Amino acid sequence: MNKIYNPAKESWSALLERPTVTVEDIEITVNEIFKEVKIKGDLAIEKYTNLFDGVQLNSLTVSDAEIEASKKLVSEDLKEAIKMAKANIKKFHKAQETGKVEIETIKGVKCWQEKRPIQKVGIYIPGGTAPLFSTVLMLAIPAQLAGCSKIVLCSPPNKEGEIHPAILYTAQLCGITTIFKVGGIQAIAGMTFGTETIPKVYKIFGPGNQFVTVAKQLATKFGVAIDMPAGPSELLVVADTTANAAFVASDLLSQAEHGTDSQVILVSISKELIDNVSKEIQKQLNELPRKAIAEKAIENSKLIYVKNKVIALELINEYGPEHFIICTDDEEFFVNGIQNAGSIFIGNYTPESAGDYASGTNHTLPTNGYAKQYSGVNLDSFIKSMTFQKIDKEGILNIGKTIEIMAEAEGLQAHKNAVTLRLNSLK
Repeated sequence: MNKIYNPAKESWSALLERPTVTVEDIEITVNEIFKEVKIKGDLAIEKYTNLFDGVQLNSLTVSDAEIEASKKLVSEDLKEAIKMAKANIKKFHKAQETGKVEIETIKGVKCWQEKRPIQKVGIYIPGGTAPLFSTVLMLAIPAQLAGCSKIVLCSPPNKEGEIHPAILYTAQLCGITTIFKVGGIQAIAGMTFGTETIPKVYKIFGPGNQFVTVAKQLATKFGVAIDMPAGPSELLVVADTTANAAFVASDLLSQAEHGTDSQVILVSISKELIDNVSKEIQKQLNELPRKAIAEKAIENSKLIYVKNKVIALELINEYGPEHFIICTDDEEFFVNGIQNAGSIFIGNYTPESAGDYASGTNHTLPTNGYAKQYSGVNLDSFIKSMTFQKIDKEGILNIGKTIEIMAEAEGLQAHKNAVTLRLNSLK
């Protein structure tokens, strides 16, 4: 990993750049596939599944028999682990439920807010080298708690035309049975426009590579909402001499193994810790099955030394990490001061992988600096807040003149008339 000492503030922007290609480099491809899927539907989906996944499918739909068969292909230990994670995730997200908010703003004017589920949602689950069945839990559970009536799941097939059994098992455990063997850009396009087989949805959730991220952003041009622009994974750790160097290294590598375009950063006020973590990374790296992937990601990553915690916090907020681990003797300083991060992990015994799987928090989080503007997925991500108002005769008399004056000042006479007619009727 690259070691940087006391970087000048004017260099932070370049220093903290993510190892991603620009949108312009890939949006041409995304646009072409979107256009073809919109026009040709399933034919285009099948074409690009064959091209990108190397498989010719007889059906895009996962059958009930395939879902049932998946139960026998998942070990009992994994099933129990998934069930425990499901229970914790459900507890945390159910605790986020809020009721009706109601108030009388002035005598005779009642306003209230109620929540309604987004009716049709799409869940994208990456496959490839790491089939993320854990993401099924993170998205299906809050979707079910919210009451979404249609939940569509898309995930890329392997060379045999199958979806990983753990993904299918987890989906059915969460009550999801509308599943399609479609990945990448074509999956996002299919859920955006709808095809003969894949239903159109109102909002798309789920992480993916840079192509999927750009595809989701393009989907918003066609009236489909997305959870956030979630691209390659990233982690930033702030640590001092109270941190365990081996633990820190393991956390950095846990994100580095996600993909070659992942980025991990250590910020510390201790040069000794930086050196120790660097040694641990090399030691642990050699033991990883996904060493080649992690090694490539490490090339994009940095060990940064700064003089004090104030500078450290400012740099971290400028970066806005997806995952943020705090291992310092003054953890409250960073807990209270962090403004831009997707999910925060505190203390030597809180690995980032706990949030990835089973602590209960959601692991679908904003990357690429979007933590400055976006929240991670939560229960409200699957819900719309709707406002209501009811005004009686006394109420319109109390606020009518205010509305008339404001409408007239804006030059909107019909707005004023809508009130004036009512007021005159009460004279």
